[in-house]
This record gives sequence, C-alpha cells and structure tokens, in this order.
Amino acid sequence: MRRLLAVGAAVVVALAASATPVQAHGRDSYRKVGYFTQWGIYGRNFPLARVQTSGAAARLTHLNYAFSDVTADGVCASADPWADWQTPFPAADSVDGVADQAGQPLAGNLNQLAELKKKNPRLRVLISLGGWTLSAHFSDAAATPAARRKLVSSCVDLWLRGDLPGLAPGVAAGIFDGIDLDWEWPGSDGNAGNAIRPEDKQNFTALAAEFRRQLDGLGRHYDLTAFLPAAPAKIEAGFQADKIFKYLDFGTVQGYDFHGSWEPRTNQQSALRVPAGAPDDPDFSITTTIDAWLSRGAPRRQLVLGIPYYGQGWTGVSGGLFGTATGPAPGTFAAGTEDWKVLKHLSAQGYALHRDWRSGFAYLYDGTTFWTYDDPVQILQKTAYIRTKGLGGAMMWSLDGDDSSATLTKTVSAGLWTPW
Repeated sequence: MRRLLAVGAAVVVALAASATPVQAHGRDSYRKVGYFTQWGIYGRNFPLARVQTSGAAARLTHLNYAFSDVTADGVCASADPWADWQTPFPAADSVDGVADQAGQPLAGNLNQLAELKKKNPRLRVLISLGGWTLSAHFSDAAATPAARRKLVSSCVDLWLRGDLPGLAPGVAAGIFDGIDLDWEWPGSDGNAGNAIRPEDKQNFTALAAEFRRQLDGLGRHYDLTAFLPAAPAKIEAGFQADKIFKYLDFGTVQGYDFHGSWEPRTNQQSALRVPAGAPDDPDFSITTTIDAWLSRGAPRRQLVLGIPYYGQGWTGVSGGLFGTATGPAPGTFAAGTEDWKVLKHLSAQGYALHRDWRSGFAYLYDGTTFWTYDDPVQILQKTAYIRTKGLGGAMMWSLDGDDSSATLTKTVSAGLWTPW
C-alpha cells in the first residue's frame, strides 16, 4: 500500500509540474492562499517577479502580503515604506519585465502587486495585519468601539483607498482585495511584550464585525480573513469559533510549528496525526487542531489548512525521532529553520529520508542533524485530508521557501484541482 501511495504521489507531482494554469485552477472550489513576505526582497532575493515566472501566481486564488503594522496609536501603518512603495526594481526583477523609472507615481512591492494582478486577474491580494512581531498593540486597538472604528478606518484609508503618506491620494487604490487579520494571539501569549486582555476573545469578534461593517460600505466585496492558531488552549482563550465566521470569508489555520528547535528533543512540526510513541500528552497535530475548531462551531468550508514551505531542525541529535539534541540545526537565515528548496537536496548529501504514512509527516536524519518538513508527497497527503474533511483549501507559509519551479505550489494546486 505504501509503495502504491508513493507511486501515485510521484505521478501527481509530475502532473503538477506540467499542468497549465487553467488546469491547475479548475473551478477554484478550493482556496489556495500563498503568503508573500515584504522582507523577502532583501537577503532572500525573492521579488514578486519570481511568483509570476515560477508559475505560482497562476495557481493561487489569494496572495497575502505580510505584514502591515498596527501601531501604538491604534492605526494601520507600513512596517517598511521602502519595501512597500519606494524601492525601484530593475527589469529582471519586475513582474512586467520593465524597469521602474525615477518619478513614477508608485514603486516598490505595491506596484509589483498591481502588475501581478494585471497578469493574473483572478488573483485576490490581501494585506495581512500584525504577524508574530507586529501584534503588540492589537489588543489595545480592539479594546473599545471607538478604538476599533479608528483602526479599521485607518486600514481602509491606507491599504484599500490607497492613500499612502507623501504620495498622491489614491495612488495605491485597487491593489488590495481585502484584509487578513494576523493577531498573534488574542487572549494568550505571543511575542514578548504584547498587550493581552481577558476580553480579547470577545473583542476579536467585535473587531471582525467592525471590519466587515466598514468593508461592506465600500461598494464592492472585500475579503476578510484571519490567521488562526493550532493550540486548543489559544483557540479557547481568544476566539469565538461559532461567531467569527459570520464576518470572515475564511480562516487560515496554523498547520505547523507544533514542535521546533526551541525544544530539547526532535519531533514533528506539521503531522496530520500524533505519531506513535510521541513523548507529549496531549500533543499537537493537524487533526487535533481541525477537530478543535470544528467542535467549537467553525464551518468546515471556511477552514483553510496551513502548510509549511520550510522545516524545523536540530543538531547534536542522539536517537533520531524523539531523540535528544544539543541545539538548533544551522540554517541559511535563522538557526533551526530552513527552506524546502534547500532541504530537498539533503537526501543526496547523506541524509536518510523517513516517512510516517499513518501520521502523515517526513523527516531527514544523517545521524547527527534532524529536519522535519513537508515535501510534495506529504503535501499530497494533506490535500487528500483537506478533501476528505471537507475543508476550504490550503494556505502556504511562505512562497519564498519553494523552488524556482514552484514545485510545492503546483503540487498543492494539483492536489486540490477540481475538474470542470
């Protein structure tokens, strides 16, 4: 059976690589949401042009641009104006193949997003607010009706009406098709120093309602989505799962970082089910996370499963899976994490590839260093899970972890393809 699954997966991966954009989209009955990181244009050298030329853009239904700041004054603001609308791109890094010129009305990533939408008119682009490092003031900005109105109005003006500071009014209008709330996390710990209130749970619902009210007053439909946690304790502390989807088009559920190099022993970071012999009880998995949301009243078709394009790694490992480690494995940009486009080459460098088909995860181990990650085979297992559970689609963090052929994104698209 495992051999048949592996052979079948290889066939679908091959089809994913050769599928045309029209084939990959099908009827778009599933959402395929890719995050593009604002800072990826720097050390990673990943401009939006790569999303176009790799074929990824043609396979996505939504692209989330991460992140906008929510400031101490309770308003939306750019976290990096140079990246967002100032930096000029040469022809080789421009979506339309034309170099930016001095004095043009808009440059930076926002102009590239506009070019990407021209080439992919079905693609919906959302601005993501917050994230791990920019959620410090979300609780304050959601604490009262007046604060919520102020925050939402500022986000609408800046990102949807396109009134960027220092530029002509409306210069960036029409680029974003909605807003993604990445408050990490209402009612429970996130990054150190975040404001937290017991009433964050109710205030998140009220904030979503205020966003929906103001968005609906703009004369067209704007999407409203949210990034949602995996841990049942965080769900319980911060989200009224039976109420928020009245206002959200869908929510993307964290399907990764269940374990990582901050822990002293190796483990899975994104398994479908808790592996046999796992040392933690209770433990995290995709199934426990999705079931936690469903049991609290979340609609299946509005849950979009998050898939990582990176792995978690340990070194100084004794014992392989669940073995003790001396610390995080070296990574290109941060210790303990590495992009799939790098990890995919490790099997040819002395690492043994292991798969747990029942639990739905893979890992690489060379006797010293251990990486747990998702590859095309595991992604196909997850797209089958999405179909079986009746979920709304897949979300990918983040597009810069894929290879130059967008192999992972094409695999997601093929796995969720719906025939005409």
